[in-house]
Amino acid sequence: MPYDSIAHLLGKWSVEVNVASTALKTALVILMAVVLGCERARNRHAAGLRTFIVLSIGSMFAGIADVYFITVLHVGFSFLSAAVFIGISIITANTIIFSSKNQIMGLTTSVGMWSMSILSAVLGFGLYTAALIGFAALMIGLLAFSKMESYIKNKSDHFEIHLELKSRGSLQDFVAMAREFGLKIDNLELNPAYANSGLSVYSVKLTIVGKSLRKKSHSEIIDALSVLDCVYYVEKIG
Repeated sequence: MPYDSIAHLLGKWSVEVNVASTALKTALVILMAVVLGCERARNRHAAGLRTFIVLSIGSMFAGIADVYFITVLHVGFSFLSAAVFIGISIITANTIIFSSKNQIMGLTTSVGMWSMSILSAVLGFGLYTAALIGFAALMIGLLAFSKMESYIKNKSDHFEIHLELKSRGSLQDFVAMAREFGLKIDNLELNPAYANSGLSVYSVKLTIVGKSLRKKSHSEIIDALSVLDCVYYVEKIG
């Protein structure tokens, strides 16, 4: 087995397939899954606490089984973990959805599930240090950089809006007023999800070109657009 500093401190038993090492790995993986699952559930994402726990336990036991197959049965590769990763990839791909506002949803949760399955398998292999460092990095990426990401997005000259106009004929008026504001329309797509609602609904990608607008936040620009006579409702996407 490869060297692991935590396993070295614990002793040889921690990397062998036995009751004690299995209990320790199970406790650690449940703790990791609880922390990550609570973070996702707190933010009202699709995959919550139980999903992460079940996924992580399954991936960990796949890692433990592969250790047994390789060390005892002398199987040449980790086939069970490979099968788990393929299955998780298919499951997580199905958690990514497009909302009625053409907004991608579930991408971070999907990647989190995939990453957690890998970390759980790594822990199952007996690589405690790598699994815990990887989990710490994963949580830092989710928690510490979320505010930085929001700040960067709010400072960008490019943003996207969900736009509901009172009628199809209002589109020309909106385009003209947006240009007067100092906004460039990069892309405009009619949203078919609202076809029978009586409204004309679009996803609009905008670029701030007016110098005066660059001093304003995206929310201030959207507030200005929302009071236009032709606009029924508008909000930022993402």
